[in-house]
Amino acid sequence: MMTAKFRSAQELDDKYVCNMSIFFSEALVVGQPVAYSARNGQRLLEVFTAMTGSSTELPLSDLRVIELGQLLAGPFCGQLLGDFGADVIKVEDPATGDPMRQWGREKPYGKSLWWPVVARNKRSITCDLRTAEGQDLVRRLIADADILLENFRPGTLERWGLSPESLWEINPGLIITRVSGFGQTGPYSPRAGYGSVGEAMGGIRYVTGDPDRNPSRAGISLGDSLAATFACIGTLVALHSRSRTGRGQIVDSAIYEAVLAMMESLLPEWQIAGYQRERTGSTLPNVSPSNVYPTRDGEMLLVAANQDTVFRRLAEAMGQPELSSDERYATHSSRGANMEELDVIIAQWTAGQDADPLLELMNESGVPASRVFRAVDMFADAHFAAREAIVHLPHREFGELAMQNVAPKLSGTPGRVRNVGPELGEHNEDVYSGLLGLTDDEITQLKEAGVI
Repeated sequence: MMTAKFRSAQELDDKYVCNMSIFFSEALVVGQPVAYSARNGQRLLEVFTAMTGSSTELPLSDLRVIELGQLLAGPFCGQLLGDFGADVIKVEDPATGDPMRQWGREKPYGKSLWWPVVARNKRSITCDLRTAEGQDLVRRLIADADILLENFRPGTLERWGLSPESLWEINPGLIITRVSGFGQTGPYSPRAGYGSVGEAMGGIRYVTGDPDRNPSRAGISLGDSLAATFACIGTLVALHSRSRTGRGQIVDSAIYEAVLAMMESLLPEWQIAGYQRERTGSTLPNVSPSNVYPTRDGEMLLVAANQDTVFRRLAEAMGQPELSSDERYATHSSRGANMEELDVIIAQWTAGQDADPLLELMNESGVPASRVFRAVDMFADAHFAAREAIVHLPHREFGELAMQNVAPKLSGTPGRVRNVGPELGEHNEDVYSGLLGLTDDEITQLKEAGVI
């Protein structure tokens, strides 16, 4: 029996014509010549599905998303939906595209390394939404869509004649997911709002950093990503509701509220106890030991042993079992009250150990611990490899490009990264001709007018 193995359809060269003759289970299947490319290679997987009976269909493959937003707060929501199979059609300005195409700390060949990640699994079309012709194209796309995703300043869609009410006249079941700094209502809604502003207003900036310095920020766009994640949750809830009512609705995700939702008991601590959380550096008040400790070979090891039973195991591993019965450290509360001196004791011990045997000892003793990982550590780590937390995809300029895999993992209907972010307008013909049925002359006229 002859077998054919492909790591992915993207192994096939662009425009390669494949005449397949595949034998399996004593049966012969001869396919017709089909033009494959890295962009439409999903067809190959569909052929194997038909032959083997196994399912490669992604759980959201029956959904179409029209993504009008840019940068991160909206597009990261589109990335999450696309990771699980939604057909995300990203609408970009024909002149400049999404500014994310130029963003990022490193830009080899002048290309963003962030764009291939946040725009993965999406199709790109160009359309000037400020023109009447562009607005009409969006209306036509909306007629057969499930979700409209945008993160413009509130009121922008309305000024373009694309208000929710007018869109529901075209498609009553449309879910309209709107991500903004302050939400669609309230006195601050018209204000410009970036993720950093939402982080400040939502409370996380005040409690982040060292107490003797101004508030710090995480090294990522936390507020934008949180708002997008909550927008994704809200979108899926709205879709579930639509399955019962047949009606769409607005999902209103505000960056500051997404941050606020993560602030634990901050509000009742002030309301009931009059307690104001402050910046505490690498620790949390009254949670000890839970800190980053030095090792002899210059590594950083995070050890989290604040639960009573876990601290007893740590004390045994340190060869200082008496610590767990010392009244200063015997209970969660007493360790919290004496956390600074306890951190000194632990740091003195870890500083005499190399990281590898120390980490092995922690794992053997049942004490949660980890190196503080950098990208280089992730690529080398066996657990990352075993769970395929990092995937590698072909890229036009970069060759093989690594990025984080889909999360979370589903046992029956997992998501999949199928392609990197597209070129600007790469799918204009697919969408305008294939979906909307525009003629070549109509597409040419739109191009000449600068609409697409």
